[in-house]
Amino acid sequence: MNVAVIRFPGSNCDDDARYVLADILKTKVSMVWHQEHELGNVDAVVLPGGFSYGDYLRSGAMAALSPIMTDLKRFAERGGYVLGICNGFQILTEAGLLEGQLARRPQLSFICDTVTLRVENNKTAFSSDYKEGQLLRIPVAHNDGSYYADEETLRRLEQKGQIVFRYVSESGERSDSANPNGSLNHIAGIINTQGNVLGMMPHPERAAEGLLGSEDGLALFTSLLKQAKGVLA
Repeated sequence: MNVAVIRFPGSNCDDDARYVLADILKTKVSMVWHQEHELGNVDAVVLPGGFSYGDYLRSGAMAALSPIMTDLKRFAERGGYVLGICNGFQILTEAGLLEGQLARRPQLSFICDTVTLRVENNKTAFSSDYKEGQLLRIPVAHNDGSYYADEETLRRLEQKGQIVFRYVSESGERSDSANPNGSLNHIAGIINTQGNVLGMMPHPERAAEGLLGSEDGLALFTSLLKQAKGVLA
């Protein structure tokens, strides 16, 4: 199988994603420049973290208009699996592939830390190798990472199980101190209604081997690869 990792000007986690997929999980990876018009024959796509276009206008706003996004939208509409991490999550919301918006942290400062996530839904293509309620230690590194949506959207996300990851304390409880950016409902990652597009602010690719201090992010990629094997572009 083949996974595409999209490179935008300002991406800085593209090679991290490639390393996990290619070097750790032995998957074929295509690095696709944002100005390309076709993804090629791929089974899944990763939009990596970073600062696409230097976060000009809004984080992800310029990247959402890149030529490659037209084919990525077609790929997602056909059921292809798309994972957006950090800036990739911002791009997915700007492109209309996920609901809501990522706003500036109330603290108005960049955060680089390790947080605790709780797996809220393990019945998705991206979380099937986790247990429901499992606690994960995953790094975050962002400024515009505060998830915002209107009350109706939040209600729908909750009811339909579209919240996949939530910020919690080390004991698994919701608390303001455990929410690094003031995200509504402590949301760290959501999935679309079709179940094939996931966006999350924390960086699972930075928690994929013991050398980095945590392997808690690896199961997200193994879940994705298992599900994507039967999906071709």
